[in-house]
Amino acid sequence: MRTKFRSRWLAAAAGVLAAAGVVLATQAAFADTLFSATFEDGSTSGWSKSGGTWSVVTDGSRVLQQSNAGSENAREFAGDSSWTDYTVQASVKPLSLGSGGFAALLARSTSSTTFYRLALLPGNSVQLQAVSSGSVTVLATRSQTVSTGSWYTLAITAGGASISASVNGTTVGTVSSGAIAKGRIGLQTAYSSASFDNVTVTTGGTTNPSPSPTTGSPGTSPSPSRSASTSPSPSTSQPPSSALYVAPTGSASNPGTQASPTTLASAITRVTAGGTIYLRGGTYSNSSTITIAAGNNGTPGAQKNIVAYPGETPVLNFAAQSEDPANRGLAVNGNYWHITGIVVERAGDNGIFVGGSNNTIERVVTRYNRDSGLQISRIAADTPKANWPAGNLIISSESHDNADSDGEDADGFAAKLTIGTGNVFRYDVSHNNIDDGWDLFTKTDTGAIGPVTIQDSLSYGNGTLSNGTVNANGDRNGYKLGGDDIAVSHVVQRSIAYKNGHHGFTYNSNPGSMTISNNLSIDNAERNYSFDAGTSTFRNNTSCRFAGGGSNDKTVGNTDSSNQWWAGTNGSRCTTYSGALAWSYAADGHLVVTLGGRTVSL
Repeated sequence: MRTKFRSRWLAAAAGVLAAAGVVLATQAAFADTLFSATFEDGSTSGWSKSGGTWSVVTDGSRVLQQSNAGSENAREFAGDSSWTDYTVQASVKPLSLGSGGFAALLARSTSSTTFYRLALLPGNSVQLQAVSSGSVTVLATRSQTVSTGSWYTLAITAGGASISASVNGTTVGTVSSGAIAKGRIGLQTAYSSASFDNVTVTTGGTTNPSPSPTTGSPGTSPSPSRSASTSPSPSTSQPPSSALYVAPTGSASNPGTQASPTTLASAITRVTAGGTIYLRGGTYSNSSTITIAAGNNGTPGAQKNIVAYPGETPVLNFAAQSEDPANRGLAVNGNYWHITGIVVERAGDNGIFVGGSNNTIERVVTRYNRDSGLQISRIAADTPKANWPAGNLIISSESHDNADSDGEDADGFAAKLTIGTGNVFRYDVSHNNIDDGWDLFTKTDTGAIGPVTIQDSLSYGNGTLSNGTVNANGDRNGYKLGGDDIAVSHVVQRSIAYKNGHHGFTYNSNPGSMTISNNLSIDNAERNYSFDAGTSTFRNNTSCRFAGGGSNDKTVGNTDSSNQWWAGTNGSRCTTYSGALAWSYAADGHLVVTLGGRTVSL
């Protein structure tokens, strides 16, 4: 059984950053996501229970539920007792609220009876409390409709003696309290039942609590360690009051202030070039595509920005959509937009569709969508080739567990069929998608696409979802680089293919002059490198097998002795590439990959 919640520790020492190669220079200061749990795989490994009846159940998606409404103190704890300054956020849905009961989120827990607590109470109120050996001190109270069967996003931020809390992005209170200096996170009910989901712990990039170990289920080999959904802080200061603000409870008619947030669809139509839309944390339930229309453009010197509010994780959820090519999640058809720090999940087609040009998609997660997580292609069948999407940068982003019903379309990232030049993927991770990690397919009907560049990225486990599902229709490659014998000169550099279900890197009938350099391919099911034709140039690539099976590499083109191909034995470089795969994002957004605990530098 796999570890079911997704946790990742993202503290990277300066020496590790230097060893990892190119460091991305950005203007944003990223928040480190120290821990994340979505319970999608059905396990509570890593959590410790104290009272109550807890189990993972299906409630739209999989959630952690406490079902014993008669329990006086039902608690689940996670994390490390040495944690000090962090933000913990969770989606909470009370199912029943008994007299004197509550459903709550906990921070800085030093024991089962000492912590800060943000509680949803019967009688329509939310309280921030300090609990010491069971004795409760109320720190702040906010009037708030609390309905059973409704989801609420609770967040507690602890920074030194400052403790603040919010519900659905609205502040409950900020107080000075030095009573509890450090501790774990937790979930709690009293005389109530509730569901919990989307638990995250983030820091602002300046504090790195000591990680607790990631554990797998007994008797199994651990899955590759994965990063959590991360939320970058757009700056080290508070967002400006002049920005537009969006929250899960926002209304399209609201002005878009922090006190009166609007909707994302409305904010998109209002933001001006150089302006910023801040998304408060929580789950945004949508049944229709959110579209940035063609012509709604920023400029080269003044992009339009959609940014996660500092320390919070907005999740755009499209579970209400049916599987259909028209049912995308977020469609970016304008030019010069910069989208940072959001999660897009469960769309009926692509999670994010990019039909515009010169956009930047950064620190985004696309997951559980019913076609490719993120796809770049033309907006419509009549879009002129001169207007095919070009110059887009997808950076420091993750795409996983995307799956369509026929099992042959949902890739992690796709830049295919109808794209222009200059599209770049950098520091991206694609894993456990039902089809390919990357798909750069071309077809005769539409002809050649513009060359794509993939750099410093990772593709693993594609062809098998995180829950073990495999579909025989899937191609299951790490990087699929062509189609229909159409020549395109893509560039793939310093990237890793690890244990994908078919080939690691494959030309897929692209006879062009590609540049394939400084890549690493390990234990893919068929070939690590499969290039049966073309005039591609291969330099400093490494192919390793530790698990047996597979076939010899085939690389037709310009290849020399700087490459170490698999032909029955490992080359000398493979000695440094054995062991378990793990990965994380450094504070500046670049990807750090380790094998057997050793940082990979390509």
